[in-house]
Amino acid sequence: MARKRKGEQVHGWLVVDKPLNMSSAKAVFYAKKYLNASKVGHGGTLDPMASGVLPLAFGEATKTVSYAANKLKKYKFTIRWGEARDTDDLEGNIIDTSDERPNVSSIRNILKRFIGKINQVPPIYSAIKISGQRSYKLARGGKDVVLNPRSVFIEDLDLIKVLSKNEASFQLCCGKGVYVRSLARDLAQALGTVGCISSLRRTQVGNFLEKDAISLDQLKVLGHKRAAVSKLQPVEAVLDDIPALLLTEEEAKIVKDGMAIPLVQLSESQQALQIEVATPLYTICRGKIVALAKIESGRIRPYRVLNL
Repeated sequence: MARKRKGEQVHGWLVVDKPLNMSSAKAVFYAKKYLNASKVGHGGTLDPMASGVLPLAFGEATKTVSYAANKLKKYKFTIRWGEARDTDDLEGNIIDTSDERPNVSSIRNILKRFIGKINQVPPIYSAIKISGQRSYKLARGGKDVVLNPRSVFIEDLDLIKVLSKNEASFQLCCGKGVYVRSLARDLAQALGTVGCISSLRRTQVGNFLEKDAISLDQLKVLGHKRAAVSKLQPVEAVLDDIPALLLTEEEAKIVKDGMAIPLVQLSESQQALQIEVATPLYTICRGKIVALAKIESGRIRPYRVLNL
């Protein structure tokens, strides 16, 4: 018999404003504690030095975490010119310096090189695994770490302001897997200098906005009272870009049992037939999500059932 989880059954998404100097895992720990929730996960890691939007999935929403991770994300960040650090942010040791300082014109001209699909080498102090071990653990242990370039997507990158001869602030919209620390490092090198991140804040993940984020201090005050639970967004909040298919109660029962249903037997068969084969979708009954599913071999086939 499976061991019953401690805590209350809470389902949905909560947008937390993660503070500086706290890991994403620690933020999950506190949120779980304050809401007395049985199960919590996050939809995209933020480094301890970064602050801002951290979407937390409670209960059955954890089954949709991959959809949050794949959303476009927005950041505001500051680059300090003239200092390269082994972590590519201010937490690391200085490994190189330069007296070169880019001007406004050169910064603006270089940005277009970094828009679209680009290859990016992640920081050696990252959670990427090498032969089963985290890269940052190898780096801390004094090992030589070599990471291969990865293809990532940057939708937009703009200069906000030159703060001084040593710092400039930027805003970024990007896809999954982009390391802002690497972007800062590469921008500096392209401008003939070196640089690192001096501040980083995430302002948006998909439809999760900075203005909707709640601090952990506020969450602690609210506790697991109804006021805290009222801050939750529905489980399907991250499923806005995939089709929804309405089921009858009888159909929902079949899908909940993990069984497929022939499209021609669905009450909404005409709607289902318009959805492309293998396209992810979610099924819904009486206002509640039933399962994540795909259309395969003329059937609606659930691959992840939600128990709401």
